[in-house]
Amino acid sequence: MKTRPLVCAVALSLVSGAAFAGGMAEPMMEEDPVVEAASSSSAGIVVPLLLLLLIAAAASSSGGGTQFR
Repeated sequence: MKTRPLVCAVALSLVSGAAFAGGMAEPMMEEDPVVEAASSSSAGIVVPLLLLLLIAAAASSSGGGTQFR
């Protein structure tokens, strides 16, 4: 009758030993998502269009000088 508690104690020590075998894992911290400031897509096209209009206005107003025939 004394072997039954001994067998239970051995079985319990084997099972509990496997539970602590890996140790405590470090907690994984999730990084906060990086939010970039959104720029409007029309801002990239406004400057070249203004430059094109300025060149067209300068070319059309340059009257005078020699004319080709």
